[in-house]
Parts: sequence; C-alpha cells; structure tokens
Amino acid sequence: MDVAELIKFIEFNSWLDYLITVYLGSFFVQLFFYFFFFTRIAFHKHQRFRGKYNPVSVIICAKNERDNLLEFLPLYLNQEYTNFEVIVVNDSSVDDTEDVLKAFALQYKHLKIVNVPDSDRFFGSKKFALTLGIKAAKYNNLLLTDADCKPSSKYWIKYMSQYQKHKSIVLGFGAYEYKKGLLNKLIRFETFYTALQYLSFSKAKIPYMGVGRNLAYYSDIFFKNKGFATHQHILSGDDDLFINEVANKKNTQIVIHQDAYTVSNAKTTYKNWYRQKQRHLLTGSRYKFKHKFMLGLLQFSQLLFIGLFIALVLMVRPVYLIVGVFVIRYLIQMLIFKLSANKLGGKDLIILSPLYEIFFMVFNPLLVISNLIVKKTKWS
Repeated sequence: MDVAELIKFIEFNSWLDYLITVYLGSFFVQLFFYFFFFTRIAFHKHQRFRGKYNPVSVIICAKNERDNLLEFLPLYLNQEYTNFEVIVVNDSSVDDTEDVLKAFALQYKHLKIVNVPDSDRFFGSKKFALTLGIKAAKYNNLLLTDADCKPSSKYWIKYMSQYQKHKSIVLGFGAYEYKKGLLNKLIRFETFYTALQYLSFSKAKIPYMGVGRNLAYYSDIFFKNKGFATHQHILSGDDDLFINEVANKKNTQIVIHQDAYTVSNAKTTYKNWYRQKQRHLLTGSRYKFKHKFMLGLLQFSQLLFIGLFIALVLMVRPVYLIVGVFVIRYLIQMLIFKLSANKLGGKDLIILSPLYEIFFMVFNPLLVISNLIVKKTKWS
C-alpha cells in the first residue's frame, strides 16, 4: 500500500467515522489507566519489613460514639505492639462518651483522653478536634482512624507502622462491613474503586489522597504544613485535602495487607449516604490541577466509551468492531478487578461491577449538579 492509498484508507468519509475514532480513543485511554495504574494493585505484593518499629500515637476522634467505643476501643487498646498510646478526642459529645472513656482509662494506662469544650468557637469541626489530638500526641508517628471503625486484626498498628526508608506517609485501606442489600453493595463498590485509584496512583508516585479511617504520617509533616490552615473552613478534607497538600512521589507509600485494614459499618439509608457523598464532593474541586486532570480524564473516557458504545451499536452495521472492543475492555476490567479484590476484598462485587460503574457514571455528575444548585440557593 503506497502513501496515497494509505491516506485514502484512513480518510474520514462520514461523521460516524469520527465517532468510531473517538470511541476507540476512549478505549485506549481506559486501557492506559487499567494497565499503567490498576495493575499495580492487582499484582501488588507486600514487602517484608526489616526496619525499626517506632513508638506510635493512635488518634481517634469521637463525637457521641458511646456504643462504638464500647465495642471497638478495646480492639485498639489491646493491639500487639511494643510501644504505643491511644488518644481519643471527645469532640463535645452529649451522650455517655466521656464516662465510657474514663472507665477505660482506669483499666488502660496507655489511653489518653482529650476533651473539646462545648464553648470552643470551632465546635463541630473534626479538624480542630484532630489538631488537639495531634498536639497531645507523645510520639512523632501518628496513626489515625475513626471511632466507628475497627482494626481488621491485632497487628493493625504493626503493619501500618512499617515505614520504608525516607517515607513519612502511609496510606491504608478502610473497608466497609458486608451487609445484605443493594445500598451496601454500591457503597462497598465505590470504596473499592476509589481505593483502587488512590492506592495505584500512589504506587505510580502520584499520591493525591488518603482516607482518615486508616492513615499514618509523621507529626512534623502536620506542623510544617500548619495543619489544616488552608482548608479549615471546609467541613471535610482532614484526610484527602491534607494528603493532597503534603504527599509527593518521595514521601508516600501504601500498605495493603489483610491485617492492616480498618472496617466500618456502611450507611443503612440512601438519605444518609447521599448526604455523606455531598460532603465528600466538596473537597475534590480543591485537589491539585494534575490530579483533577487525571481523575477527570478517567471519568470522561468512561462516559465517552459507554455512551458511544450505545450510540454506535444502534447506528453502525456490522457491529463486530464496536462490540468486540467493548467486550475486550470489560474482560480486562473484570480480570483486574478480580485480582485487586483478592487484595482489597469485595469479590462478591465483581460480577455486577459494570452495572455499578454505569450507576456511578450517571449518579456522580447529578450529585455535582445538585451541590451547585444547593450552593446557589444558599448564597442567594
């Protein structure tokens, strides 16, 4: 084939040719993310730690968490670790949280209680409560979690304290407990997919967020960054916005191990889950541009791929190329999801993962629009 014939071969004869080209382009963008990023989790192997275990300050913020503290706090206090303290910040609770903590303190000498007074002008801000906890910490190594979480094993501190050389931030995985019902599956799939993104990006030396349910870093990083000063006014962001500011390709690592997770109970009503997601979406717009671009490209290519597949199947004959590309993409997705689920859990989610993915492709943009409308109404 000479040059003239080649040009004629690739010449666009109709607008359908352009759509097919965009469809194939979105396919290759998706392959890039799955092979360059997500395979890093699918084939991840935990490295045997040969370094030194340093003293750790575990910090838990609690606001009206009496029942959760009764159930979960002993799991933290009885961890198999040489030298650690547990700091619980009682964030102006109005239930029996304070009495529960005092009772535990009589039994466990390594439990420290920090109370946020009712009159404080930062009332209701988890960031302020967490700041008080960090300032009260005896050790430089901080390990953060929430009062409604439980460690997956008695070796949780041990694994989350395995700092590699020159690392000062450890990103962990916070799972949700399995329950029957569609809402639980949606929540666990989103958690799995979000973790697949931020953990794989971190392994590719592009860390952009962590989750406060399972996060470790040195206190001097916190103070050097002046804590949460740049986003103190935002309700959320004590985890992802902070990590987005301080993490870089040199100082961040991940820990993925079945003994290193935390596990929480997921929301049980769509209303509560919707409100939670509204708060979380407030922080994404404040990420660094390169992170927003990469995440936006991933989501936009997904939307293009699915949307153009549906359109082209209805318009193009024969459909072998269109359907073949679609099948290849989803076979790759299912394989990488399955291998990743071996590390992060959620094997029961894999079969219907394409449907969950389509749901969030539609739901998340609608949620963003909803947030904008609510803001506009409030300002006016």
